[in-house]
Formats: sequence, structure tokens, C-alpha cells
Amino acid sequence: MFIDNDGVALHVADDGQHDAPVVLVLHGITSCTTTWDWLVPHLVDTHRILRLDFRGHGQSGRAPGTYHFPSYLSDAIAVCEQLAGGPAFVLGHSLGGGTAAALAQQRPDLVRGLLLEDPALASRDQLQGEHDGNTLLGAFQLIRQGVPRLQQSGMSVEQLTGIVAAGPRPAGGTLGDTMYPDAIRAMAVAMLQLDATVLDPVLDGSMITSFDPAATIPVPATVLAADAASPDAVVRAIDIERLAQYSPHVAVRMLAGAGHLIHDSLAHRNTLRDALLALLAVTNG
Repeated sequence: MFIDNDGVALHVADDGQHDAPVVLVLHGITSCTTTWDWLVPHLVDTHRILRLDFRGHGQSGRAPGTYHFPSYLSDAIAVCEQLAGGPAFVLGHSLGGGTAAALAQQRPDLVRGLLLEDPALASRDQLQGEHDGNTLLGAFQLIRQGVPRLQQSGMSVEQLTGIVAAGPRPAGGTLGDTMYPDAIRAMAVAMLQLDATVLDPVLDGSMITSFDPAATIPVPATVLAADAASPDAVVRAIDIERLAQYSPHVAVRMLAGAGHLIHDSLAHRNTLRDALLALLAVTNG
């Protein structure tokens, strides 16, 4: 389905019973709702699952101007207000995790709990320098340059899936060695639908954030963080320290050996699934 957010058409995949507790699922930058297809069967009998394509991603409309966290936050708010019918549990990865945390801070009436997968919790000044050397930035540069050409080439999802599977992963080997086949295909789907300019504020250091790291997250929350030794980890020591200081109720679990794409990983997807189901059991109770 599609909803309107101030002139931007937002695609929302809606599964499950409409009278069941709502789980809002938010993807990371350059991704789309397809990355969460695997999760739906685990929730569909007990929950209503709303999966949003942020503006510029997936089947959602392109935005005028540039892409920043406040606009993504407004997309999440629009889904909650127009579809959820009450407070939702929110699962967010990376960009989606930072958006979910900001949603809880600014509109706690819309959120009853959070699971944040290696979320982007940095303030703007941190974004402008402290992630130098993170391999995600190199990947983003390649995506920014390559995606427009891929889209113009007429390449199929199947062809691009094979290319992505053979791509190198930050810790060595290929993506196909360590990721679920559905995750690799979801990456291909997302790239062929992406407005690559979503990456411009990230790459030029101008990204405007919405989450306040010096304010509390006022709802029950768990953070699943990538291993600090992983070259693409987004959650950093300072993020964990600030959560402990300002949101001591938030549980932080660093997954040994995990990279940024926890839910795509053969080794760690089930850990995220089990954590989500446990949190839902508590918040629903």
C-alpha cells in the first residue's frame, strides 16, 4: 500500500491481522522492505507487521532536495499515525535504528518498545569525522557511483544478485559465503530501486541527525551491536557509554564476530529473531 507524507508517496508492506499488536520495521540506508521478507513468517500469526520503504528507497517516492534524518523520522511518524492505530514496537537497522530511537524520544506516544540493530546513534559532529576508516563509507561511495549506471543498464535482479554474492566482505571472503541468499537478493532489489542521492549527505558529512545522544530513550529498548572489531561496525564505544549514562535501562548486547548486517548474516540472524520475539513477548504481556 501507499500513504502520503506531505506529498511524498510512501510504500508500506502490511502483513498480519489488523487488530494484532503492531511491529513497525525500518530498514537501513540503501535498503528496502525486501530485506525483511524473511521475518514476516515469524510474526504474521501474532502481529501486524508494517514495513516502510523510506523516501528515496524501494517503491517509495523520491524527495525534493536532500535526504536527512528529520525527513526519515517524518516518514516513520506518518506510518504510525496513519496506519498503526496505537503505539508500535519498532525494529530498526542502521539508519532505521537511529530513526527508531529518535521516534521514541520525540514521539514516545507512538512507541512501546525498540530493538535497534547496530543503529546510527551518532550526533552530527561525530558523523563528520569519527567514522573515517569505516568500510561502509567505501561501500557507499561505490554504490553512489555505480547504482545509476546499473539502473540505466537494464540489469535484472538475478544478474545483480550474482554480482553482489561474489562481492568482498569487510572481514574477508565474499558476501555469498556469510549471508543468506535472500539477503543478497534483497540487496540487488534495493539497488535497482534506490535514489542514489540518499547517500550524498552521508558522504559529504552534512547529514542532519534527529536522535539526541545526551537525552534518554524513554521506552524499553535493546541494542544489538556489531562486534567493535568489525571494520563496518556503526555502534561505537562512545554510543554505548552515552546509553549507559542517559538511558541505563537500555540493554546493549555486542555480538562477537558480527558485522553491521546482523539480520543478513548466516551466523547471527537467528540471534536477532530470538531477541525480537523475546522482547515482543514482554511488551505484549
